[in-house]
Amino acid sequence: MVNPTATLLTPLITPNLNDYEFLCHSFNWKNEQNFLTGLPGHKGLNIAYEATERYAAGKLKDTIALRWIKKDRTTKDFTYQELHRLSSRFANVLTTLGVKKGESVFALMGRIPELYIAMLGALKATAVFCPLYAVFGPEPVYQRLSKGDAKVLVTTKALFEKKVNQLLNRLPFLQYILLADEESHTNQKILSLPRLMEEAYDGFFIPPTDPEDPALLHFTSGTTGMPKGALHVHGAVLMHYTTGKYVLDFHEGDVFWCTADPGWVTGTSYGVIAPLVNGVTNIVDEEEFDAARWYSILEEQKVDVWYTAPTAIRRLMRMDILPKERYKLDHLRLICSVGEPLHAEAVLWGEKMFGMPILDNWWQTETGGIMIANYPTMKVKPGSMGKPLPGVEAAIAEVTDAELKLITEPKQGHLVLKKGWPSMFRGYLHDEERYKKCFRGDWYLTGDLAKKDEDGYYWFVGRADDIIKTSGHMVGPFEVESAVMEHAAVAEAAVIGKPDPMIGELVKAFVVLKTGFTASEELQLEIIGHARKKLGPAVAPKEITFVEGLPKTKSGKILRRLLKARELGLPEGDISTLEQS
Repeated sequence: MVNPTATLLTPLITPNLNDYEFLCHSFNWKNEQNFLTGLPGHKGLNIAYEATERYAAGKLKDTIALRWIKKDRTTKDFTYQELHRLSSRFANVLTTLGVKKGESVFALMGRIPELYIAMLGALKATAVFCPLYAVFGPEPVYQRLSKGDAKVLVTTKALFEKKVNQLLNRLPFLQYILLADEESHTNQKILSLPRLMEEAYDGFFIPPTDPEDPALLHFTSGTTGMPKGALHVHGAVLMHYTTGKYVLDFHEGDVFWCTADPGWVTGTSYGVIAPLVNGVTNIVDEEEFDAARWYSILEEQKVDVWYTAPTAIRRLMRMDILPKERYKLDHLRLICSVGEPLHAEAVLWGEKMFGMPILDNWWQTETGGIMIANYPTMKVKPGSMGKPLPGVEAAIAEVTDAELKLITEPKQGHLVLKKGWPSMFRGYLHDEERYKKCFRGDWYLTGDLAKKDEDGYYWFVGRADDIIKTSGHMVGPFEVESAVMEHAAVAEAAVIGKPDPMIGELVKAFVVLKTGFTASEELQLEIIGHARKKLGPAVAPKEITFVEGLPKTKSGKILRRLLKARELGLPEGDISTLEQS
């Protein structure tokens, strides 16, 4: 087990962040920006320039920037120089098609090279790029293309026929569809991307780009209605670089693998931008989760830093695989997780299975980059979110419609962030009123509840709208789930509040059992008894339902609101990001 006051084992290389407290006191965003190049001639800051062009003519030009692992396990490599040339070709394609600064380019593809080339090329052309999950159905695709004012869509023949063709009469503003696997143009609107790329020049002059120019659009689901489109700017690249350096601890020569799909903000910020801006080799796997495949990729590709999600970690925990015994993982020095708070049990499992705890970190689509994290040289408190990134000011507050009051004593409240970090979203597309409601003065309201302990570590409690009010207590689902998951039979758990006339809400848990355990009334009582010993009778679940699986987003977040809606027969709201929907 990890001692809560013990640091990680001494790594083979010196971490970039040696002294957290010292860096916090000395940190300055302007000084950090000196590590970026900026466009030649002081013409601003462009994400794609920092990710490819500044390396293309230097010592890293022949370094593998992106290694694509196909479904059949063959690989294709792209050096920094090649990625620069290909993305420049795509930028020229957009210019030829008349795409102007600030206009929207969407991608609906799996994890294939054309997705990454299109992203970087669109950013070079100062278009706004929006990646969509390939698993979206036609209606979620329509909602996003419509709300995002899409001018160009890059996709494949199969996805176009299955999900887009039927929408064309509802999308009059969509001018061009570029098919990544079609060799000839269909008509003036549906065009062959390979043909356009072949005809395009591989040199591109990036126009002046202000750090505040819009760059990335990410949609995040709401409980009801249309998804929200969070808009990010080119200046966000400073956050991607800095968190790559201090949280993911990138060093020259590293091989990095982020398992997230670019349809989720993590797959863009850390599956594309952060590793490239830091000059490391980025692994992209086309296939979906497969335990043996993942472990073998870690071994064969000699991955140094691995960034994944709690949903994947929980799946691995349920399997009878001992990775250190079956695979050679000597290169692996750091494992990080994001998406859903990581239970203490998973942190400790990482120590047992890999010889290192899995380091949790916290951020949101709206923050654009990691805000709170555990660091390689910092003491590990299993279950904690960690401490704020140097340069990020976090706090716990009491929040009302009219005011915000910071809490200094260690008690539960709203997690808030002070404006000023580079990757803060600049708006919800076409919804300024909703954006304004996210702030009280200089503070961004995350919508999460948390606690800060005496050592400055932050602990996730739950989404503000997930909090359960029972018998006068305010209960965070994460605390209850953590206790339930400590039972030997429990693989996963999700907790909701269920209306009760006597106590307001009773705590109900949905439980997925580990292989080898059978659902029964006796086991229900045993798990409830275990939770009562850990939490007390007022907080422990009073009802348990065994389920085969929990509803999650593609990014791994458990959809408690969906569980509650189904339990109570209420509208399910936006489920466009539901895993395997």
